[in-house]
Amino acid sequence: MDSDGLHYIELSKSPIRFEPISKVTNVFYDDANQQVFAVRSGGSMGVVVKGPNDRNGITFRMEDRGEVLSMKFSPDRRVLAIQRSQKSVEFINFKEDLTTDTNEYSQTCKGRSNQIKGFVWTGVNELVFITEHGVEYYQLNPEKRVLKNVKSLNISIVWYVWMKRHDGGLLLLATGQLANTLQPVHFTQGNMIKLPKFEVDLPTLPKQQKQPLYERDVFIAKIYGQIYIIVLRHLPRPGASGAEVVLYQIPQQKEAPAKKTNVLKLEMSGRFAINVVDSLIVVHHQASKTSVIFDIHLDGESDGYILSHYPVVSPLPIKPFKLLLPTLNIAQGQEKMEYNCELYSANWIVFQPNVVIDAKLGCLWHVELMLEPLVTMIPDKCRLIKLLLQRWNSKGVILDVFKQMLLPGQQARLPVISRIVDMLNQGYKTNLEAEMVALATDSASQTNIKRRVIIDQSDMYTNVFSVFEDNNEIPYKFKVAVLIEYIRSLSQRDIPVQHYLYELIINILVQNNCFYQLHQFLQYHVLSDSKPLACLMLSLESVYPPAHQLALDMLTRLSTANEEIIEVLLSKQQLLPAVRFIRKAGITDTVSSRKFLEAAMNTSDSQLFYTVFKFFQQRNIRMRGSPVFQPGEHCEMYVKYFEQLFGSDALTVVLNVS
Repeated sequence: MDSDGLHYIELSKSPIRFEPISKVTNVFYDDANQQVFAVRSGGSMGVVVKGPNDRNGITFRMEDRGEVLSMKFSPDRRVLAIQRSQKSVEFINFKEDLTTDTNEYSQTCKGRSNQIKGFVWTGVNELVFITEHGVEYYQLNPEKRVLKNVKSLNISIVWYVWMKRHDGGLLLLATGQLANTLQPVHFTQGNMIKLPKFEVDLPTLPKQQKQPLYERDVFIAKIYGQIYIIVLRHLPRPGASGAEVVLYQIPQQKEAPAKKTNVLKLEMSGRFAINVVDSLIVVHHQASKTSVIFDIHLDGESDGYILSHYPVVSPLPIKPFKLLLPTLNIAQGQEKMEYNCELYSANWIVFQPNVVIDAKLGCLWHVELMLEPLVTMIPDKCRLIKLLLQRWNSKGVILDVFKQMLLPGQQARLPVISRIVDMLNQGYKTNLEAEMVALATDSASQTNIKRRVIIDQSDMYTNVFSVFEDNNEIPYKFKVAVLIEYIRSLSQRDIPVQHYLYELIINILVQNNCFYQLHQFLQYHVLSDSKPLACLMLSLESVYPPAHQLALDMLTRLSTANEEIIEVLLSKQQLLPAVRFIRKAGITDTVSSRKFLEAAMNTSDSQLFYTVFKFFQQRNIRMRGSPVFQPGEHCEMYVKYFEQLFGSDALTVVLNVS
């Protein structure tokens, strides 16, 4: 097994590099904007800001006014907020070219004995001070360099956790003696909404006091579109199986409190760190230097209220990471040397959702999921596909897994294939419905339609079922059974089946001389009627003569294929059946008389030509009161041909053609 097979978590290949922490350099991280600030000598020797959108860095200087505790840009990067004391926050305006405005201004928190625990930007010109005694919500006017307190919330705060959202953010305040009463506060533009508070269960120990809930053990995360409070719960009692992670879901109904919904069983003790990667919860364990992943959408054990989950796969280390560092050994022509980064280092600080920072090394990584190794680690194919379907960029892996399930020696049982195609097509159907709603409502934005991977018929035909055409070792009965199962799944969800799938089945049956089975599939409408399918059947007449009549029957049932039926009958010189068909279909008055007369003339059967000619003469009399063909019908040559055969007197004879 290659080294990738021993890992399913890796660090981003191109980390954001910044100046490491030192005696002269402090490093700060703003998780809302995902920016690292390297501050040299309080800013007097320069500040360099780097992030995913600023890899080259924003550089500026500022006056050294003492130790910096925290600094964060506003969302539009026009104002920098700096906290240097427990009492106030200072502000520097930035121009469009990112040069600084030298005039700083500041805002002090309310109350003499009060202290600022931290601050967060909730909007472009809106920010919140979190103090010991409450929350202070300010609106900032950069041009006038003033802040206005618009709202306040009085509450004793032990610590807080913040998560930025597209519509503002969620602030979680820890209160109470044990800090386990959590008060969520939702911010939208200009609004501060206090949500119902809730209490986190703390482990109980005989004859010991409960330990308080610590900030380091609480996170806010978005998982499958829902907001969760994630609590790391240590269970130090004798006989305990280890720590666990408890999830509290913040309901979309603002009046309902957070609800405990899931428990993740770690079965380990010690120091942990948590990331969320593509809606999977990744738990890093420092002592064993391994990580595990949990998927709350996979089946869990339920007590009727809470779902308990175990890791999706066994704990494994993060994939090793090598860094190129400058070297002093230039004499040997070596400018850089490879450095094996220490994984799970004591210097690591983990931020949400998927950030790991090593301040001493000067690296910011994003934690990423490796999908390919999971294929061999999860033998249950239904469970594997269910996990993969919820991951971004997993389409190629899913298609490859399905393709492998069809190959000799690896063939899955039909019930397993049936369950998997149902999973694929349910997502396909949901997406089609969402697109229909978006079109019906004239929605300009369809960005939320494809939350999950969509595997459509074209994907399956091109990337999976193509193996049926290339591999003769696969039994044809298995090929047909798989295709019929896929079509059954589509039909159950009212998804129109593309004709190329039917063509594939027919070609497989014809190649194996299974005409009786083909006949049954058509007779019992296992293969749905369509014009392309009827045309394919017509092409098979030479190898299976009944295919011609099957095709005609199909076209007749379609009731929208009159032109095609006429063309088929005329090409077979079946003139009288064609005449009877147009009468039965009620389209006698609209068909081209020239087309019929030409076909009749080409038969060299004078009696047949006579009958067809008289039929259209009768039509002319009924429509216009005269047997004469209109000039626009271009039938002059056929009239002359009739005269040559039967004489001009015969033109006036009216005949009933039945």
